[in-house]
Amino acid sequence: MKISGISDSLLEYAHQLIALALREGAAEAEVYGMVGRSVDADLRKGSVEMASESFHRGLGVRAVVKGAVGFSSTSDMSLLEYVAQSAVKSAKVRGSDESWISLPTPEKVVPVQGIYDTRLEQIGPEECLEAAMSMLEGCRTVNGAEPVSGGVVCVCGTGFVINSQGLELMETATIMQASMETIAKAGDVATGSEFFNSRSFQPSMEAVGKAAAVMARTSLAGTKAESGTYDVLLKPLAVAELLENTILSAFEADNVQKGRSSLKGRLGEMISSEGLNVHDDGLLAGGLDSSAFDGEGSPSRRTVLIEKGILKGFLYDSYTAGKDGVKSTGNAVRQGYSDVPRVGMRNLIVSSPVAYDLLEETKGYLINGLIGAHTANPISGDFSVEARNAFRVSPGEMPVPIRSLMLAGNIYDLLKNIEIGTDVRAVGGIVTPTIKVKMNVVGS
Repeated sequence: MKISGISDSLLEYAHQLIALALREGAAEAEVYGMVGRSVDADLRKGSVEMASESFHRGLGVRAVVKGAVGFSSTSDMSLLEYVAQSAVKSAKVRGSDESWISLPTPEKVVPVQGIYDTRLEQIGPEECLEAAMSMLEGCRTVNGAEPVSGGVVCVCGTGFVINSQGLELMETATIMQASMETIAKAGDVATGSEFFNSRSFQPSMEAVGKAAAVMARTSLAGTKAESGTYDVLLKPLAVAELLENTILSAFEADNVQKGRSSLKGRLGEMISSEGLNVHDDGLLAGGLDSSAFDGEGSPSRRTVLIEKGILKGFLYDSYTAGKDGVKSTGNAVRQGYSDVPRVGMRNLIVSSPVAYDLLEETKGYLINGLIGAHTANPISGDFSVEARNAFRVSPGEMPVPIRSLMLAGNIYDLLKNIEIGTDVRAVGGIVTPTIKVKMNVVGS
């Protein structure tokens, strides 16, 4: 079933919903629509637990009355009149908002390369199942490790934004995701995991299963870690987990405007070592969060956040941009048609003019993932987390697994002394290599 071929009727309903919202008293109206198909194969231990195919479609409408925004959504096209009424009533209840400027007006957008694969649009449950089974086969190539859970999901969807300002944009995209959790037992117990994300179809996930199994097996026979301040290598997954829960919200303009960001008033200041560059790019070719436009129709773009250690900018949607008298950076994001847009990152890219092979020169600890990163304080940047799949490393020696390791610190302090590696990987919408920082370590 071709998703791109069934969006026309939904687009007609979207135009009807705009007209209904204006008729009910909205000064402006916007509809965000989605139609999609997903194929899933879930694994439990050594077999397929469930394989499924599902379809979804729906519309979400924002109605603006005196600057106040009301929202309503539906997957039932027979309820459009009620949905329009609900959105307008919600806006009226909220009262006026003098900070509101307007919904985005039409602008030229640039198509993004590498976000659509016809093979994923046409994939059947059998092919998805075969990919999931290949993960099990990869795991079985590693003696001493067993699969625990995992799965493969393939999605194709068309999203569109239209509004009463004359904006009308549509885009079809695909994504394939796979993950596996494994366990190894040999006197003690260790776990491992691996994942795969791509906009293109990959027929075999054997490498994912094998990597997860190797991680579990090499984590066996963990030794005690020594406490103190050490050089710590954070692999891409650990970097993404730490950044997402400590500093990323500080770049969002709504948090800056509300005083919930430690970066408020610091534009132009040196906030990290000179070797750190961070930017957000909604146009990244093949990026997992790439699109020609954001969740309200503003053109996607590249936004510099940190350049050579200096804070250069923040992320804006149209509302926050209007409050600051600047242009939207194309960072209105949505989880789906039933979600209102909010400020968020697209593809956050960590880089450096000079990168190093950090493992060859580091004596300290290597951390593959974190447990408890969600408990970090996103305003102060303080965190205390448990390391997952940690190893003691030293130049010229094999990594030694660590049984238990706690890490504590402040993200703003870490950024002042940071080195960037060469092994770049996309972890969701965060694209980062391994980084090296000095950190307080507590072994047990």
